[in-house]
Amino acid sequence: MAKKLYVGSLSYSTVDDTLKEEFSKAGTVETATVIMDKMSGRSKGFGFVEMSSEEEAQKAIEMFNGKELDGRKIVVNEARPQEERPQGGGFNRGGHGGGFGGGRNRY
Repeated sequence: MAKKLYVGSLSYSTVDDTLKEEFSKAGTVETATVIMDKMSGRSKGFGFVEMSSEEEAQKAIEMFNGKELDGRKIVVNEARPQEERPQGGGFNRGGHGGGFGGGRNRY
């Protein structure tokens, strides 16, 4: 069963292929993804690598956690499940909406 790893403190120049190539030294890489900012198109400085087995994932953590990749010491550990996000916009302004008064006449 595949095991997903979090890879942090990546150089902004690191790309998916670099992650895949490097982590393949520890075993079979199912996927390797650097997370990109939707607005700027630049790397967010972290990514995920999915190894084909638990053993290979452990080996990758031991091999790469604290090691240098593209000039930066990276952090590698087991990825945690994504937390549920609230549905909807993304802006929670709190309080009551609208800026105008209620239904009374203003004469």
